[in-house]
Amino acid sequence: MPNIQELQDFSSQVRRDIVRMVHAVQSGHPGGSLGCVEFFTVLYKELMDYSTDFDMDGKNEDLFFLSNGHISPVYYSVLSRVGFFPVNELNTFRKLDSRLQGHPTTHEGLPGIRIASGSLGQGMSVAVGAAETKKLNGDSHLVFSLHGDGELQEGQIWEAAMYAAGKKVDNLIATVDYNKKQIDGETDDVLPLGDLRAKFEAFGWTVVEIHKGNDIESLIQGMNEAKSLTGKGKPVCVLMHSEMGNGVDFMMNTHAWHGKPPSDEQLEIALAQNPETLGDY
Repeated sequence: MPNIQELQDFSSQVRRDIVRMVHAVQSGHPGGSLGCVEFFTVLYKELMDYSTDFDMDGKNEDLFFLSNGHISPVYYSVLSRVGFFPVNELNTFRKLDSRLQGHPTTHEGLPGIRIASGSLGQGMSVAVGAAETKKLNGDSHLVFSLHGDGELQEGQIWEAAMYAAGKKVDNLIATVDYNKKQIDGETDDVLPLGDLRAKFEAFGWTVVEIHKGNDIESLIQGMNEAKSLTGKGKPVCVLMHSEMGNGVDFMMNTHAWHGKPPSDEQLEIALAQNPETLGDY
């Protein structure tokens, strides 16, 4: 059984990393990063079978692709905290010549990063290709991806979704961060997404909904359910209902912190709400 308190402590430290990184350079995307902390924690601490002895091929291990690359702060924090690269490298976030660019890139050779992701809508295509490659190689491991809900307004997502179902790519679990907010406001105001469950099911996917996407136990249960549904001829979509800015009260219930750094005073408030558990970098 997972140690829930340990995972909650890990999440608290990751939230501290996120707000400190974005504050230090007054640049970055805290809202979506904070909303996905628990997901990344469960993914890398409980769910995936992977090695920190990193290579780009990722043979005989589970793979993860971040499609909505602007939430790089949470990705970098978790990768460092599970051992892909030194935690103190978080000090270099978004600085010149850093491996930790604002959107993940590959040419710096940062362990854990297999694709550059900044242009939205492309990650599902990459994940589908990687999943098909595993099938061709006789590799029984899974491919995971994460997408913003606003990102689903990109047409390439639905081309990839149609292809994945048509080719029975059933070793893929694509999660949608369903916080119903994007840079310009509520998704319903910018471009309504409609009934996402019905849409993915109509495209031939199996859908799992996690209604408490910031609750670690709910995530473990939901993601394990998704894993159990792989290998049955259909790709799996997880609709993860989350809260943008989760864990920092003044960043929640608004899209305003999609790409806005906290002030000195706001940083202190955010840190006070998230205890230091593993040691600040």
